[in-house]
Amino acid sequence: MALALALILITVGAVVFHFVSPWWLTPLASNWQQMDDALQITLVITAVAFVLINLFMAYAVIRFRHRDGVRASSEHGNRKLEWWLIGATSVGIVAMLAPGLSVYAKLIDAPHDAMLFEVMGQQWQWHYRLPGKDGKLGTTDVRFISASNPFGMNPEDPDGQDDLLVDGHEIHLPLGKPTKALLRAADVLHDFYVPQFRTRMNMVPGLVTTFWLTPTQTGKFEVMCAQLCGLGHSNMRSYVVVEDEASYQAWLARQVSFGAKLTNSGLAGTAAVRDIDPGRQGRLLAQARGCAGCHSIDGSAGVGPSWKGLFGKTETLEGGASAVVDDAYLRESIADPKAKVVRGFAPIMPQQPFSEAELAAMVEYIRTLK
Repeated sequence: MALALALILITVGAVVFHFVSPWWLTPLASNWQQMDDALQITLVITAVAFVLINLFMAYAVIRFRHRDGVRASSEHGNRKLEWWLIGATSVGIVAMLAPGLSVYAKLIDAPHDAMLFEVMGQQWQWHYRLPGKDGKLGTTDVRFISASNPFGMNPEDPDGQDDLLVDGHEIHLPLGKPTKALLRAADVLHDFYVPQFRTRMNMVPGLVTTFWLTPTQTGKFEVMCAQLCGLGHSNMRSYVVVEDEASYQAWLARQVSFGAKLTNSGLAGTAAVRDIDPGRQGRLLAQARGCAGCHSIDGSAGVGPSWKGLFGKTETLEGGASAVVDDAYLRESIADPKAKVVRGFAPIMPQQPFSEAELAAMVEYIRTLK
């Protein structure tokens, strides 16, 4: 009887929790009402199955319990019941699958006039690219991919010279305009997921996946990776900002074109963009190399030590030795991450090539994070 009562309480509690929970009332930020409808159909079907199965188990526990010396016995081979179960299950699967396929077909069929933006997922960061005034994105090739060119853009393609490379990890979208996302992955499987958009899409290395939406509500919405992509997976976050047309155009005007970055760097494909402010150059390098995926700048815990207040601090190393975080220590740790491993952190940082100028810029940036 205790087991039957527990099953009934679990069922009633789950139903009550659903109706009093505010989680499913998150504001809608896209035009995909069909997505909500498909999710609601799935929820109703699975909820009915959950309630019926649990109540049936509670009934069976009570109805066929041992009593008065009588032992319950099982029966096998009830073909009528099996056919009913096969039929009901098949109807339920079709009822869930058909709306999902219909919504997916519409999700990847963007209007011909939809605005484009491209997302590159990379452990553990997001890169964003927008077409310039010509409305076209330049061609790309994996042989051009580098720390300063994460999209692998062809420096000889004239269509890519005016492409806008977003400075930072925040993409802005105009309110009420159909927008198509082109999704790529530089290393492993990622997934571009904005919960309020009610949709997500896998990013597969070597492929370009797409979906589209029309933002219908202004706001700042967090981007997360919905595929486990390594130790820094939980830190792979950025934001989509939906705003009015005037604010969007003002933000767009601040973005730097690929051609301008090539000019500033002096040579196509070089590892860094020169900047009169070494601290800013170091920040851009940290973003390009994926450092923010493991090292926070606000003191919060991460896969690696936080950079806030790091310069001048004394760190305890594996083996019990200690070291003062100065210019020499930072240069060595950036160039050869396994030379001195801080106690409590795994030696997982990949070794990357840095020029002397880049090392100086990175150290200066870390120095500024008081």
